Amino acid sequence: MKLFRNLCSLLALFFFFQGGVSIGPLQLTHPLDPLTKQEITLVQTTLLNKYPTKTNRVHFHYVGLDDPDKVTVLKWLSTGAETTRNAFVIAIINSQIHELTINLRSSEVVSDKIHRGNGFPTLTLEEQSEAVKLPLNHGPFVESVKKRGLNLSEVVCSGFTVGWYGQSENKRVLRIECFMKEETPNIYVRPINGIIIVADLEQMKIVEYHDKLVEPVPKAENTEYRASHLKPPFGPKLHSFGSHQPQGPGFTIKGHSVSWANWKFHIGYDVRAGVIISTASIYDPEVHKSRSVLYRGYISELYVPYQDPTEEWYYKTFFDAGEFGFGQSMVSLEPLHDCPPHAQFLDVYLVGRDGSPQQLENAICVFEQYGGISWRHTETAIADEEIREVRSDVTLIVRSVVTVGNYDNVMDWEFKPSGSIKPAISLSGMLEVKAVNITHNDEIKDEQHGVLVAEHSIGVYHDHYYIYHLDFDIDGVDNSFVKTNLKTVEVSDHSSKRKSYWTTSSEIVKTESDAKTKLGFSPSELVVVNPNKKTSTGNEVGYRLIPNAAVHPLLTDDDYPQTRGAFSNYNVWVTPYNKTEKWAGGLYVDQSRGDDTLAVWTKQNRGIVNKDIVVWYVVGIHHVPCQEDFPLMPLLSTGFELRPTNFFERNPVLKTLSPGIVKWPACEKP
Repeated sequence: MKLFRNLCSLLALFFFFQGGVSIGPLQLTHPLDPLTKQEITLVQTTLLNKYPTKTNRVHFHYVGLDDPDKVTVLKWLSTGAETTRNAFVIAIINSQIHELTINLRSSEVVSDKIHRGNGFPTLTLEEQSEAVKLPLNHGPFVESVKKRGLNLSEVVCSGFTVGWYGQSENKRVLRIECFMKEETPNIYVRPINGIIIVADLEQMKIVEYHDKLVEPVPKAENTEYRASHLKPPFGPKLHSFGSHQPQGPGFTIKGHSVSWANWKFHIGYDVRAGVIISTASIYDPEVHKSRSVLYRGYISELYVPYQDPTEEWYYKTFFDAGEFGFGQSMVSLEPLHDCPPHAQFLDVYLVGRDGSPQQLENAICVFEQYGGISWRHTETAIADEEIREVRSDVTLIVRSVVTVGNYDNVMDWEFKPSGSIKPAISLSGMLEVKAVNITHNDEIKDEQHGVLVAEHSIGVYHDHYYIYHLDFDIDGVDNSFVKTNLKTVEVSDHSSKRKSYWTTSSEIVKTESDAKTKLGFSPSELVVVNPNKKTSTGNEVGYRLIPNAAVHPLLTDDDYPQTRGAFSNYNVWVTPYNKTEKWAGGLYVDQSRGDDTLAVWTKQNRGIVNKDIVVWYVVGIHHVPCQEDFPLMPLLSTGFELRPTNFFERNPVLKTLSPGIVKWPACEKP
């Protein structure tokens, strides 16, 4: 029996330490597939043939799929008809911003336009890396470090975008802040405050330097987070567990197309958006066919304004997708920790500043997990009988992690057999900390714009506004947006012993202006319906947006950051589909002026009834830091649900049986 127990232990370890299965070379099978390594190389070659580097200075800032027309994609889904395949490129060539479309089949430059408006393209990783090394060889900075009694070899720097504050002219510059890595890799909690550094990215040199004041650098004590460097006492002991799927995963991935349970969808990637979920459809057993739900869903922008207006902090109002690239900032996932056993992984290709393809391994994982209870009922009203029926659930997760500077964003798309889609965001990483000469709250005399989370360390107040682009195709392209308000009715005619009840009042929203919604002020239901399709009882088929707690901006509308991030002024927006309207903060976000945003587009007040429409939903977090967020945050999560509403004739998982219970071989107790 001891042998059997040892076998069980070995099996448990084997299944626990399997790091998932990496998908092999991806074959192009879908018109929305991200660019391949070969296609990126073709783009690089085509552009450099037109602008040879011997006589031109060429830097690639964005290379991605030029979205094919929606009608051609839908035609491909139904007939397999050939679609166009183009790349869209933003490059800075000889200090001018070029927008180019390149045909990937003919290797031709289809169009080449020069951008002369406001704003700059997404920063490249290479120019950020080059810029943050500048202070280490800058005489005044070396003296500032020496004056503080710090070791220059233990200094590491990071770059921050500067925003826009009303100035008429802008140059591509980066603010640089520096930190101490001595005795800890947790650099962001050890800032060297009091120094202002501005670097010109075109000249790649420091153009502004001020040493304002000297504040103590926060201590390294108790900031270590690497397991190999931690010392006792440790936290609560968590028991080991195993995972075993004897039939293998219940999903299949072909290229970037996923089939699981009653769902089919496509996983795309963009250097700016990160993961993109496309052409999601669900099988309806009543009509024996798959029905479309979501044509495209992704993070369009993440707006993070900090709330310290002082000279060293006022500019910290970041747009992580448009300025730094959400997809460009994705990191490799750690098997068995980021993703469980039996997860399957997808690699993606980034594009370097020189246009070369750069592989990011294990960028996306797909896995099943126990989803709790699907539905249940206990019936005790029947005499001499008790009925208890419970169905357990399994869900499918598509996960990526985006790390922009100090914050890690765990991004999930969860699919449920019931028809629900649940996007979720979980924040971890480090706080943005301001160094101060304060060790206890009793010493605070002036507004510090944050919370004292440790000695000499203020965790600054800030917000996170994620805006999702959700292009619904509910059982077809032509949809409408319906608001159903819940209202109180008073009984005044003595017709009932009740004095009040609530009922509903629905309206089909006709225009973009009417669709703008601030949630949380009055109860309402928000549903995207297909007015051309109805259930057998006459209800319009639809999907409902079930929001999380509503968050509203607290900055004034005329504040410069809020002008740029005006898409956060409402929780929900609805626009007619326009493939050029992809980025809620505009195409060029670095130092943008708010003249190309969702808030500007919707001033057209276009009609949205029985049309191809896009819902934009803002998920927000007001973050008041606390000591538990230091030195590294436990996950802080939020999200929402897209839930079928009269989409099916009845409960679509009524006849879905619970997954079987796995008995480990030879592991029964004697």
